[in-house]
Amino acid sequence: MRHLYDWFGLNVALFHVINGVHAPGWDQLMLAMTWLGFHERYSYYLALALSLAYLAPRRLPLRNVVVLAIGYALTAGVVPALKPWLDFPRPLLALGNNAVVVLGEPELQHSFPSGHSTFAVLLAASLAPALSPPYKWGLWLFAVLVCLSRISVGAHFPADVLGGALIGLAAVLAARLILKAASRIGHGPQRSA
Repeated sequence: MRHLYDWFGLNVALFHVINGVHAPGWDQLMLAMTWLGFHERYSYYLALALSLAYLAPRRLPLRNVVVLAIGYALTAGVVPALKPWLDFPRPLLALGNNAVVVLGEPELQHSFPSGHSTFAVLLAASLAPALSPPYKWGLWLFAVLVCLSRISVGAHFPADVLGGALIGLAAVLAARLILKAASRIGHGPQRSA
């Protein structure tokens, strides 16, 4: 399992490339994206999405917001369960103080998967369908920057971020399948009384 995680050395090499880029403005952006992508802010994003779906249903279909809610419910159980079970070390613990630039609070344990990446990709993949291109690209830019920020601040390896992103995408797919199945059940043959 660890060999798959290491990508034959590419995981650490990519980490060093991304974590090695620092400048005051870039670091502030990365810290801001990490803050914005924290899954505990989910309720705020959901409230905003519900408000937009109510005020402008043609721009943001309510179905997309429901996908976000179902997807979050699915990931809220999976990600916290995987982290201690796999128990991969964070970059600081794995590589040491001299090899990692840490911005913000240092984290040491439970690296895989990245919860921030899961949430950011879940948010973008749930809400982006049917949006106009500027909003769609804005959501995906948000997701990419959150994912990138987790490596930049020294909290995750690229494999953690990719794993989280894939879990977010899988949750959206599962949520859409759940809605499709529920729709078929709700529109099934009616029994006469």
